[in-house]
Amino acid sequence: MSPTVAADGPALAELLLQRLEWAGGGGLCSLEVAAALGLEHQQLVGAVKSLQALGQKLPCGKVGFSKAMSNKWVRLEKNAEGGPRVFRAVESVQDSVREKLQLVQQGEAERLEEKDRNELKKRKLLMEVVIKTYWIRKGSAFSTTVSKQETDLTPEMIASGSWRDLKFKAYNFEALGIMPESGHLHPLLKVRTQFRQIFLEMGFTEMPTNNFIESSFWNFDALFQPQQHPARDQHDTFFLQDPAEATDFPTDYLKRVKKVHSQGGYGSQGYKYDWKLEEARKNILRTHTTAVSARVLYRLAQQEKFTPAKYFSIDRVFRNETLDATHLAEFHQIEGVVADYGLTLGDLMGILKEFFTKLGITQLRFKPAYNPYTEPSMEVFSYHQGLQKWVEVGNSGVFRPEMLLPMGLPEGVSVIAWGLSLERPTMIKYGINNIRELVGHKVNLQMVYDSPLCRLDT
Repeated sequence: MSPTVAADGPALAELLLQRLEWAGGGGLCSLEVAAALGLEHQQLVGAVKSLQALGQKLPCGKVGFSKAMSNKWVRLEKNAEGGPRVFRAVESVQDSVREKLQLVQQGEAERLEEKDRNELKKRKLLMEVVIKTYWIRKGSAFSTTVSKQETDLTPEMIASGSWRDLKFKAYNFEALGIMPESGHLHPLLKVRTQFRQIFLEMGFTEMPTNNFIESSFWNFDALFQPQQHPARDQHDTFFLQDPAEATDFPTDYLKRVKKVHSQGGYGSQGYKYDWKLEEARKNILRTHTTAVSARVLYRLAQQEKFTPAKYFSIDRVFRNETLDATHLAEFHQIEGVVADYGLTLGDLMGILKEFFTKLGITQLRFKPAYNPYTEPSMEVFSYHQGLQKWVEVGNSGVFRPEMLLPMGLPEGVSVIAWGLSLERPTMIKYGINNIRELVGHKVNLQMVYDSPLCRLDT
């Protein structure tokens, strides 16, 4: 009878494996092995389960079992009592993989056939390394000592004449040299430059947009946008606490705006509500650059004699948006405005076609829309070849008389306008899917460095 063994996990597992080796292909009865070793049966069962768990975690277990099955070294009985069981099918095996690896270890890898090498590499048992060697021989300037070649001719060398005895390193005229440290334009600025150039080519004048803070009067009221409009709610607009209110308004113009809102006029019945100066005085972060257009058109109306004008602006606006992959609380708006006698919807569509053609966009569609300060209004769509569908590229309209006439512009003067964002075309141009990778703390500075110049197709 075998001596009783200590109930140590690893030692018991190894002893069990040895007995399984001696048993051949018939297997062992756990109860008999436990009795032979003088152990409780449950202890032996624990060793069996440990080995079973170890086998499941082996990274090459599936490969080894697959090879053993394909070489018919083992056989599997799926319907055996107690579940599937694996039995030895041969008395001995010839491990050809081991023999091939031994050839490699002995420096005789060239004896392996190409298919054997590929199989070993596929199983990550073999890795081929290419070693480049060099043949070294004496040159014309051979010397047993190493002397450093000079790279600069200094004033001291010239004064002392020592340059005659020195060896200088040959100048490489093909070298590009070290790139100087410099700043780099952000993709938004590159695209902005292109839009600005298009406006200037079309004869537009740039509007001053250096006031991010606007009063509600210029941002909403002057545009004939009622004080109860949802856009004037804190959920959509950022209101300032300090300074909370503006105080400087053109008095006569303010009265005319109040009247057209509360009582109507200029052929309009207005909104029929109690217009409050307190609401108009509230300071906000401007929600659109149309507030700038309102200021510029008011100044145009104060001229002694009206002259047709074309204006544009490209600058930041702010809205209380929910942040996601396509929306930020701060973004850029591009706006074009044309003021002249007798302008119609056809003029607007014509100038939009010319503008977008310069951007490389030739397929346009127009859809009726609603804006508080334009009538008629149109959304502009373009066919996107990449997406294979029509996408919105801008908004447009003819400013309402209720907005223009209180400013003092002559009757018969129409103002057409359109706008679009700067971020969307920039993201399309540079293949950026998330706006937070274009603006904000997640911007990759290397992307700014590597981005090419913007070239809009014309």
